[in-house]
Amino acid sequence: MSRAERGPEWADRPEDGASGPSGLLDLLGVAAVLLEADGRIDMWSPQAEELFGYRGGEAVGQYAALLLLHPEHREAAIRLFGEVMGTGRGWAGAFPVRHKDGSTRLIEFRNMRLTDHTGEHYALGLATDRSTLRQLERKVALSTRLVTQAPIGLAVLDTDLRYQAVNPALAAMHGLPEADHVGRSFREVLPGEAFAGVEAAMRQVLAGGVPVVDQQVVGRTAAGPDEDHAWAVSLYRLEDHRGHVLGIANVVVDVTDRYQEARRADRAQQRLRLVASGSARIGTTLEVERTARELADVVVPDLADMVAVDLLDSVLKTGRPDPGEEPALFRALAVKTAYPTGAAQAIVPPGRLITYPAGHPAAHCIRTRRPLLLTHLVGDDLLRVAADPDAARLLAEAGVHTDMAVPLIARERVIGVMGLARARNPQPFDEYDLALACELASSAALSIDNAVLHQHIRSAAETLQRSLLPRLSPCHPGLEVAARYRPAQAFSEVGGDWYDVIPLDGDRTALTVGDVMGSGIPAATAMGRLRTATSTLADLDLDPARILTHLDKITLGLDPYFATCVYAVYDPSDRRLHVASAGHLPPVLMRAGRPPELLDLPTGTPLGVGGVPFRTTVLDLNPGDQLVLYTDGLVETRNDPIDERLNDLLRLLSPPYSSTEEICDRLLRELRHPDSLDDVALLIARTTGLGS
Repeated sequence: MSRAERGPEWADRPEDGASGPSGLLDLLGVAAVLLEADGRIDMWSPQAEELFGYRGGEAVGQYAALLLLHPEHREAAIRLFGEVMGTGRGWAGAFPVRHKDGSTRLIEFRNMRLTDHTGEHYALGLATDRSTLRQLERKVALSTRLVTQAPIGLAVLDTDLRYQAVNPALAAMHGLPEADHVGRSFREVLPGEAFAGVEAAMRQVLAGGVPVVDQQVVGRTAAGPDEDHAWAVSLYRLEDHRGHVLGIANVVVDVTDRYQEARRADRAQQRLRLVASGSARIGTTLEVERTARELADVVVPDLADMVAVDLLDSVLKTGRPDPGEEPALFRALAVKTAYPTGAAQAIVPPGRLITYPAGHPAAHCIRTRRPLLLTHLVGDDLLRVAADPDAARLLAEAGVHTDMAVPLIARERVIGVMGLARARNPQPFDEYDLALACELASSAALSIDNAVLHQHIRSAAETLQRSLLPRLSPCHPGLEVAARYRPAQAFSEVGGDWYDVIPLDGDRTALTVGDVMGSGIPAATAMGRLRTATSTLADLDLDPARILTHLDKITLGLDPYFATCVYAVYDPSDRRLHVASAGHLPPVLMRAGRPPELLDLPTGTPLGVGGVPFRTTVLDLNPGDQLVLYTDGLVETRNDPIDERLNDLLRLLSPPYSSTEEICDRLLRELRHPDSLDDVALLIARTTGLGS
């Protein structure tokens, strides 16, 4: 092919037109010998010198048969030479030749007749060592078999990254015939974004010569357009014996099975992590909304981009689903998204009541008790999973493409639904994700149901507790009285704290505050029995210490309960206060013009210990003096020393107040911790004149 025939591409790369010997010819060491018609050597190449051992001056002009052949082979050689010269047909084959050193070598010949411009005939012999030729032939054959039969993909690309050759294995991986590869660029054959990194690596290998080994690529080709495959790609630069860069070799191993196994292992670890996280983080309290938020915090962002947790409103109201409720009425408990998104506006906010249409995944879960997986949301699917058309539009704009709904089942009852979706995460939900979501939902549903049950029990206990407390009149002879009761916070149970103000004969008034150790309905019941007993004993006109002694015996019968108590009787005629304590925190006495002080009373032991005497202390009070009785829920915390908290109580009581009601409100607001695990009873009495 001429330079012109090769076209402008060849002209732009003059190095490709270099006349230096190719690597293949050098490996063969092909010798050229030109013979005249009578068999004399006319021309002798340098390769002939190396192959036969004779220098050009020793060979040119000699008869080739006499110089190179043993006598026994000359006749056959002369006959073959005559046939070539006479007929013009070439001859190829192996012939034994005598080397200058006397050895005999089997040489592979290619002989042909040449004719010059005058019509004279010459014979051109091309020769190479047969063992070298056979070795190269074996290598070529072996290489060809290795390439064509190898189960791994092999390809050669030129410096422009155009395919020069591919083997059947690689063609099968690409889903494209071998012939359709040749001449096309790498990115024409593999246009997917996943292969951009491989192209960049190829250019780096071409530029620097440093091989790339086992670079993992995950993507899709025409052979499998619907699912990901994984390949281990190795690249190395190809050079000839002179170091000229020929292109790049691409070795590809399909490692999809290994990739999928590793992915399954990763997902198994993810499942274990999420389940462990759910066990540790879900159900830390007995508060319904908080438990739902804990579930949402676990699944976002590790499992879903967004989640909504809805509970049947009948479960919240009555503790059980309403089997006749159709359609189901839900109350949204928790919503979370992994990132700011307009899709959040499409999700029903916490606290809102909603009824979903029959085709909605939440309604499906309530009706069938089974989860629903929508791997790919297409067409009107978004209308199905959204609360309304506007919500569907927001979900579409946010890119939501996959959805699943999982029933919350506790004690074989469906109590609600968890809905999950993905938008930014491109992977659709699959059966594995669904199984994981169901496992988390199952654990969370029991915690939520326990919280609902506890909420109803607590509500009943609180109702009982409040019903057992007195309805106070603010005015008693010589006293202004204010009282407060506060149950523990929503995630704990009510306790056995109580207060009472009991009118006695002679305008006297009994004041008492107590605390039954424990919580819940049993503690509230024990408290009611002790309060009733205290009220009954008060009518006997006994000394406070004697009252506590009788209460101690009664409490022994309430095993395993103990209680602390302060019992005081105020007589306005002599303005004296008789007071005794059974293991209770000291009351605070506030005198006009003096700082508040903790009363130094004999503490005594809690009621229910038995056998320990109690003592009564008598105090003289003046008009305007105030007595503050309280239970430990007002001052005790987990982290603060009790002495510091009592000092805080005295500090808050120091400023003047216009009324006992104001003092009660200030103490509860300033002292009580928002997450208090205990209830509080508070009673404040202010002395007045009998006519006041």
